[in-house]
Amino acid sequence: MPLKLSLKPGEKFVLNGAVVQNGDRRGTLILQNKASVLREKDIMQPEEANTPARRIYFPVMMMYLDEANAQKYYDEMARRLTEFMTATRNPNVLTECVNLSKHILENEYYKALMICRKLIDYEDEVLGNVTSSVPAGGAEG
Repeated sequence: MPLKLSLKPGEKFVLNGAVVQNGDRRGTLILQNKASVLREKDIMQPEEANTPARRIYFPVMMMYLDEANAQKYYDEMARRLTEFMTATRNPNVLTECVNLSKHILENEYYKALMICRKLIDYEDEVLGNVTSSVPAGGAEG
């Protein structure tokens, strides 16, 4: 089934490891066969992997973009996923982690990336709630 990408002017994406940039107008790209495609907004730089969920996303992203060397990134992903799973008690999040692992084992890296996005959203929500509940100005005394 073809994949249709609608691109904004100047939008970048990775296509089978090559960085491609759209021209100065909106464009449409139709891929007729299987390819690894990741939009600029979904590409994470190593320094952005600075939270537990993002530390899972980064090696999964690398597995997707560099499928030939996926095993090279697997151990890091497995270690980070285990750490994340031991730190949460949310049953829905744990189910997503198990599903992520299944997709990895089936070489369905894009599907695993979409689950990673959910984990990042969950983490942002939890961390956001924690930060907003801390009173400003420190301890009373």
